[in-house]
Amino acid sequence: MNTVRQTLAVLQQGGLDRLDAQMLLLLALQRSPHDRAWLVAHDGDALPADAAARLAVLVGRRQRDEPMAYLRGDQEFFGLQLQVDRRVLVPRPDTETLVNWALEKVDDANDAMRVLDLGTGSGAIALAIASQRPTASVSATDASDDALAVARSNAQRLGLPVRFHAGSWLDAVPGQRFEVIVTNPPYIAEHDPHLAALTHEPLSALTAGADGLSDIRTIVADAPHALVSGGWLLIEHGFDQAEVVRGLLQAAGFEQVSSRTDLAAIERCSGGQWPQRR
Repeated sequence: MNTVRQTLAVLQQGGLDRLDAQMLLLLALQRSPHDRAWLVAHDGDALPADAAARLAVLVGRRQRDEPMAYLRGDQEFFGLQLQVDRRVLVPRPDTETLVNWALEKVDDANDAMRVLDLGTGSGAIALAIASQRPTASVSATDASDDALAVARSNAQRLGLPVRFHAGSWLDAVPGQRFEVIVTNPPYIAEHDPHLAALTHEPLSALTAGADGLSDIRTIVADAPHALVSGGWLLIEHGFDQAEVVRGLLQAAGFEQVSSRTDLAAIERCSGGQWPQRR
């Protein structure tokens, strides 16, 4: 029977990086996956047989490239611990760029603003905004009932008052108008080779037509009917789509069109303002 220290060594020799090996071992031991100090303090302990069996299953899933967030069952985003599983995409740090931009626009208000998150998935964007702007009225939509179940559960657990609506994009909120609409829609082309590394995540939340832009085109075309005068539409998109998305926004009549870069200095989000009534 191997000790904790020996088990970690075997996992790393098998190709797992040190952090993954530590997290998987902690999960197998039914401890917090972040409690790495426990492993140091107990590195000479023998690994129980039941933990070894759980570890073998976890290692197999990880070696098949299942995201660590699904194995843990949670993912940190904008300071919030969100529960995630295969019903939703894993929230990415790059999406915090979109949240920060939205918060700038909501912060300009002197009273409660209406904010809409289209295609909310786990609820990450909507819940991050609600946590930072408690006076805002935040709504979120998704066409997937499974995703909405995850998002509602996260909102309830975090005590954040987001209104959820089922439906495709703006069809989910007919007749409503908002000061800020944010969205991280599918933007990968259907035959993009990068999809091979994302097989564990829901395909419908990743792909959007032959060029990856079909959902963005729909949102840009419909958003003017759901924005107040002077309202903002902010969109996350692919690493090479900023110029095209800016063009779509300008062609639709948006003003002050620009893009924002992510942590890697890649133009990750584009947006614009619907014209003020004169």
